Amino acid sequence: MEKGVTNLNRFLLEEQRKYPEATGGFTILIESIGFASKIISREVNKAGIVNIIGRAQSMNVHGEDQQKLDVYANTKMIQAIDHLGKLCGMASEENDDPIMIPEKYPRGKYLAVFDPLDGSSNIDVNISIGTIFGIYKRQDDKKSDACIGDFCQPGKDMVAAGYILYGSSTMMVYSSGNGVHGFTLDPSIGEYILSHPFLKMPESGTIYSMNEANYNRWDDSTKKFVSHLKNHKERKYTSRYIGSLVADFHRNLLKGGVFLYPEDTNNPRGKLRLLYECAPLAYIAVQAGGKAVNDTQDILDIVPEGLHQREPLVIGSKYEVEAYMKYKKGEL
Repeated sequence: MEKGVTNLNRFLLEEQRKYPEATGGFTILIESIGFASKIISREVNKAGIVNIIGRAQSMNVHGEDQQKLDVYANTKMIQAIDHLGKLCGMASEENDDPIMIPEKYPRGKYLAVFDPLDGSSNIDVNISIGTIFGIYKRQDDKKSDACIGDFCQPGKDMVAAGYILYGSSTMMVYSSGNGVHGFTLDPSIGEYILSHPFLKMPESGTIYSMNEANYNRWDDSTKKFVSHLKNHKERKYTSRYIGSLVADFHRNLLKGGVFLYPEDTNNPRGKLRLLYECAPLAYIAVQAGGKAVNDTQDILDIVPEGLHQREPLVIGSKYEVEAYMKYKKGEL
């Protein structure tokens, strides 16, 4: 390793040493997620030249066509962490029920939730996609398999969350409650290198990200908020919408702004999944100084009622998110 360069493994070990009671289980878990993401990144990068893009002959739990790479990414995430002895269960956006730990492996105290390939509808057109994950602790000391109730914890109880962005470079961003840190994959050595320590989201931004084709299905408060941004007296806002949640969020994390997927007449309870998308990214946003709500409630305070609950999501810089909340409450 070059002098002055910190890779993911070294960073995790140095963080672990700050806590004498740490057993190393959490470190192994994050390292293994990083390993899985390298394999997924490799397949994403060559997806245009091998028969891995396109639709698989299946649908996921939400009735959505699964892309072949979706299925592959889900399998690799499971295989990377099911044998570590650190988990009592997993949950994935692609699976109906909790994913059990194979009988031959010991159970641990952690729960992993993940969206193995966010933005998969963009696979075939070579647009950035990502993986989102969250880590919880089981609330009891049982060594048995996890049940659905074990996963129904509010996001504020997470011990870590993060995402991997597969773009012009592959980048892993995560937080375990001590700031947000970004690591860029150096393909020449196959290592994640610390490139963005202690990321901070600007207090306000000039970018809003949302699918304005849904405008006629929004309620009046959302329409008024968007009009507020378009006619802002102090700054000029720009609309930027990729359609991959990880990519849209990552841009706003670095540059400031807001991402919205509000409720609408077609999706009265929202469209994004609380456990796999909203809560992990909300955890990152808050750790970076931002904010995330469904409409007027903090995302991290919501207790899931099931594995695949959907919520509206408004996430980004504090100024924009708080302004949105004021419109929803009728204060503006």
